[in-house]
Amino acid sequence: MNANLIPKKVKLVEVGPRDGLQNEKDFVANDIKIELVNRLTRAGLANIEAAAFVSPKWVPQMAGSEVVMAGIERRAGTLYSVLVPNMQGYEKALLAGANEVVIFSSASEAFAQKNINCSIDESIARFEPVAWAAKRDGIRLRGSIPCSLGCPYQGEVTPSQVLYVARKMVDLGCDEIDIADTIGVGTAGRVKTLFATLQATLPDAQFSGHFHDTYGQALVNIYAALEMGISIFHSSIAGLGGCPYAKGATGNVATEDVVYLLTGLGIETGVKFEEVARIGEFITQAINRPNHSRAGKAFLASQ
Repeated sequence: MNANLIPKKVKLVEVGPRDGLQNEKDFVANDIKIELVNRLTRAGLANIEAAAFVSPKWVPQMAGSEVVMAGIERRAGTLYSVLVPNMQGYEKALLAGANEVVIFSSASEAFAQKNINCSIDESIARFEPVAWAAKRDGIRLRGSIPCSLGCPYQGEVTPSQVLYVARKMVDLGCDEIDIADTIGVGTAGRVKTLFATLQATLPDAQFSGHFHDTYGQALVNIYAALEMGISIFHSSIAGLGGCPYAKGATGNVATEDVVYLLTGLGIETGVKFEEVARIGEFITQAINRPNHSRAGKAFLASQ
């Protein structure tokens, strides 16, 4: 156990409003999305992935993202992030007042072809003008690397494959790089090996952990990453989400469960557990979906 490396403070990136809802078949009304973001803001989340400026043809749930961004109540010091696939999306994000734009490139060639119909190198090239514009405009740039611990199409993904994309993200000027276990197949040992490889080669890069709970390993993987000194993690309220391009992939790890874990470790998050538990109940009732947070449900049942 590397207790000395475990951070005293962790930033949680709440991805529920975007990654959590994007897979819902029935359109979630924009006023519900706005209320969700507002409640998460009041609960103390420092970074909220609020929307995505993508084609409604491919992700119908994200239609109206400009309405959501215009309607939310913003708290000073909170980052409101949006996913953008190209310059058209970036320009909309800029008009919407996004604090951070998120670009993405898979660690798996097979996933890149299935997801965005191009190679990894081609996807990185597409994001060069977005990265340049973000730096010009003073907007934070975050890079996400899906399938960092496994791919639904090619299977195993090696640390060297992830490192290749991470280097590209660093070259683009990403302020933060998400290591995403899109299909939730990662284990603690593999998580440690991957972060050790990245940290040894790119010691100045800021990495975060984005874990799905498909195999029930997300909290264990977070703890493993904490032992490697990782201090940024993604989570989704009530464990909402999945991946439309990864068959069988279940939701992200629940925000409530992560806050409960970190609080128990004495790690500061700035997030109020009781509030996020109630937010999980709010959004699952609003969209008629099950609440996948064990800690949240246990707390609510005790009240």
